Amino acid sequence: MNLDSRVYVAGHGGMVGSAIIRQLKKSGYQHIVTRTSAELDLTNQTAVAAFFAEQKIDEVYLAAAKVGGIYANNTFPAEFIYQNLMIEANVIHQSYLHGVQKLLFLGSSCIYPKLASQPMQESALLDGYLEPTNEPYAVAKIAGIKLCESYNRQYGVDYRSVMPTNLYGPGDNYHPENSHVIPALIRRIHEAKEQGLSEVTIWGTGTPKREFLHVDDMAAASIFVMNLDKATYDSEVHSMESHINVGTGLDCSILEVTHKIAKVVGFNGDINTDTSKPDGAPRKLMNVDRLHRLGWESSIELDKGLQDAYDWFLKNSTDLRV
Repeated sequence: MNLDSRVYVAGHGGMVGSAIIRQLKKSGYQHIVTRTSAELDLTNQTAVAAFFAEQKIDEVYLAAAKVGGIYANNTFPAEFIYQNLMIEANVIHQSYLHGVQKLLFLGSSCIYPKLASQPMQESALLDGYLEPTNEPYAVAKIAGIKLCESYNRQYGVDYRSVMPTNLYGPGDNYHPENSHVIPALIRRIHEAKEQGLSEVTIWGTGTPKREFLHVDDMAAASIFVMNLDKATYDSEVHSMESHINVGTGLDCSILEVTHKIAKVVGFNGDINTDTSKPDGAPRKLMNVDRLHRLGWESSIELDKGLQDAYDWFLKNSTDLRV
């Protein structure tokens, strides 16, 4: 860990990028470089090349991406695959051209096949068909992994990839139509409490299980993986399967997490299920044995993390598009 390195965090305004910034500052890094999308269009090869030539970057955390929920992925598949491919290709290639030896690419658990065995191991990559609703996004994320692997093999750089499970926490998206399960439930249950409602209804049976990781844990894991010495890192990965899952290794049902959120919010009404609505996949859990063997485990338990997420929501709800 070289605290004097010039570290570029691409996507610093997002939930993950901002958490990485917090962790880098906490660790003592002195030279953190950021650019907003208005200041630097990462899909523009010429602009990205000029940025790297000017800034003399030593390390890159590539957290920038076009993201969205099922509706957005289904409606704008061309935008999702094009923009994410361009961002990855430009940042990774210009990093190599300008002498960046260390880069960490942040992917997504959606890279794994729709019917992957649970818990999902790194070896499941490219072992089956992807979930159709977000296939373009997933293909772009797989390409990011393979870009890192290819540049490592051909040019001898040290570009690594981490694949997070479902994330939540400060900076999350609370939009009523395209937020993920935890922020969606926090907002709905908070509004039910504010309106004095006696019940809240969730989609499906509530039995599907999901894994949730606090974004500050994700940031800590990212910095940990970035700073592993190469011999230790290489002991767990190889050139054609170099990514590392990041998660808690634990999951809980949607109904369980709903009750936990209700407790945090202080909502005492009934929680009902609408079994006419779809459940989705029965389980999505990451195998995190590789990360555990390397020496990192999550530390923020779900109850504490949900309280932290709700506290952030209360402080920022007037500024959110909710």
